[in-house]
Amino acid sequence: MDAVSDFLRTYSTTIAVIGVSALLALSVWLTLYAGQLTLGNAAFMGVGAYVSALLGRHLDTPFPVALLIGSVAAAALALPLGSIVFRLRGVYLAIATLAFGEIVRVVLLATPITGRGQGLNGIPPKTELWHIYLSVLVVAYVLWRVQGSTIGRAWAAIREDEIASASQGIAVGRHKLAAFVIGALIAGWAGGLSAHVTFSIDPSDFGFTKAVQVLVFAVVGGTPNVLGPILGAGLLTALPELLRPLKDYRDIFQGAILLLVIIYLPRGLVTFVDVRRTRRLSRIGALDVA
Repeated sequence: MDAVSDFLRTYSTTIAVIGVSALLALSVWLTLYAGQLTLGNAAFMGVGAYVSALLGRHLDTPFPVALLIGSVAAAALALPLGSIVFRLRGVYLAIATLAFGEIVRVVLLATPITGRGQGLNGIPPKTELWHIYLSVLVVAYVLWRVQGSTIGRAWAAIREDEIASASQGIAVGRHKLAAFVIGALIAGWAGGLSAHVTFSIDPSDFGFTKAVQVLVFAVVGGTPNVLGPILGAGLLTALPELLRPLKDYRDIFQGAILLLVIIYLPRGLVTFVDVRRTRRLSRIGALDVA
């Protein structure tokens, strides 16, 4: 037990960041599952982080209430934004949501109450590990259940072919907007949890780099099911720590691992078992033919 306690004490921040990253990856997975490439979730994370942190610092708002208000604020921003940007598709949609993220960053830099470039410091340390991982479990379970529901099947159909989906009576616009808003809600919740772990936030934490990083978590992990983004977030967040003994060569090995995953598991880590089974069946089939 002492060894476990020492481990948790030493790596508690890393373990917490892995959980927050998993939540963010799930938020992006949702829009990817609906066939939409968006890069605005880092901005929604920032909205949730700042709103919950400001409520906790200045109004002594109870922690769960501050988290909820922060995530709802992110979803409230996503609703009108999604109504506008979902007229676009593909890379244009990604650019539009990325531009929204830059607007949020500039607003945070220009607003005195947010601390401008210095950010917010002294945020109450209220987030505990069980808060983060309970959130991951609940979100993953709900998304897993939704995946097999009517709305989940509608998202999958939209991903495959929007025109065919519309011809079958699926309200494409409403379903895409729902995925976007729910994703923003999850990202805002993750931002609130993160703010109360790190005790300090600034606008650069929620910029372009973060947006791309979260997207990579989901893509490397895989989009076929909710386990993929969790695996991707866990691996890519822990990898720098695992490769720390390599010192200056750490980035090289990290890049090589990512390259291997992309080449040999193009649909993500979660498909590893399926790929092995397919290759085994192919070998058996070749032997039977021979």
